Amino acid sequence: GAGPPPGSCRLKSGCTEGARGCAEARRVESSRGSPEPLNMDPSLTLPSLRELLAELASEAQAFRFEVAPNPCVGAAVIAGGRLIARGYHEVWGQEHAEVAALAAARATDVPPSEWDTLVVTLEPCSSAGKTPPCTDAILAAGMRCVVVGSLDPDPRHRGAGLRLLQEAGLDVELMDGAVPIDPHFEHWLEIERVRRPRPWIIAKWAQTRSGQLQPPENIGEGQWISGPESLAEVQVLRGRVDAIVTGVGTVLADDPRFTVRPPGDSSRPPLRVVLDTHLRTQATRRLFQPPGPGEGAGQVHILCGASTGPATVARHHELIEAGAEITSIGTNEQGSLAMREVETWLWEQGVRRVLLEAGPTLLERGLELGFVDQVRVYTGNVLGGRGPSMAEWLGRLGRLGGDDREFREVGEDSVLESFVDLPR
Repeated sequence: GAGPPPGSCRLKSGCTEGARGCAEARRVESSRGSPEPLNMDPSLTLPSLRELLAELASEAQAFRFEVAPNPCVGAAVIAGGRLIARGYHEVWGQEHAEVAALAAARATDVPPSEWDTLVVTLEPCSSAGKTPPCTDAILAAGMRCVVVGSLDPDPRHRGAGLRLLQEAGLDVELMDGAVPIDPHFEHWLEIERVRRPRPWIIAKWAQTRSGQLQPPENIGEGQWISGPESLAEVQVLRGRVDAIVTGVGTVLADDPRFTVRPPGDSSRPPLRVVLDTHLRTQATRRLFQPPGPGEGAGQVHILCGASTGPATVARHHELIEAGAEITSIGTNEQGSLAMREVETWLWEQGVRRVLLEAGPTLLERGLELGFVDQVRVYTGNVLGGRGPSMAEWLGRLGRLGGDDREFREVGEDSVLESFVDLPR
């Protein structure tokens, strides 16, 4: 994965500096020192490779909360010394930066026969996941050179993409270290997490200005805090996870549906998972109503503890008839479901990205145990409120590793997004 030896590049006749021949009209840092300008269109200003890589990496950071746990990646296509297209990994589970950059290049008037170099901040993936391998797209596009800013830090894949491209005859230039690895991606690849895999969990909640999770009874029918723009944004988020997890307390108190409606993508609705130790969920709840037009409803799973009481057995049959799948999970010393076993079960179902939509009890428990990786908090334009507050946890996030945070406005609401690095 260290790239071809000097002189192996054939894009520029007579080149003996390796990467310097990868794109004939750009400035590149040579191994001997400062960047050297090459022949280029005087109307263009093209940064050096390291500058371009840093620029792509910085721009890709705008999507960090949408792609996590995946890394932020940017890519660019160069043709005859002209930077003709850029692309980024923008949404988890959707096209990667290389594919996006190649699609953007196809939208230009530059024919693919003139494309010569792909610059990408992180080693292209060579295995299929939510999307096909990016190495396939690079080879299909007929690229002749690939410049990479950093090797994949995952030891299971490190160097595999570069070797595949080299073996296919491409010139590969590795500028390892030109782009730092995203902290959230390093967190995803921690040894303990690789050894005992668990999904990436995003905790989402709405609160009033005073931090309560329930509005006053005379506002939003005593239930709704967020405005319509925020509610629409949550539908989009639901369409971008594999599962929605909640507690039985939320099911009994709010009677939610946890479906995906427009503008969210309802074509692949997430699993709906209820943590219900004593199987208190009722078959008459709205979770079991059929989806409406344009609405997506994932399979309902209820995770409960082992119990054989007559009432529980009857409830079990009722829920099965309503369409639920029920699984017994081990409990902890306090008699609650063991969160580690819940996460293991989710992983075994193929769940990689989870939205935790629950009340304060389950939210605080997930944060306290270190099972939450990311938060999204909507603060509505509502004063006062009822019930407990998550304000203390918001104050603790910055002291416990949540330094990477973003504040933005959605309609009349304010939104906080942050990564969480709590001790386990």
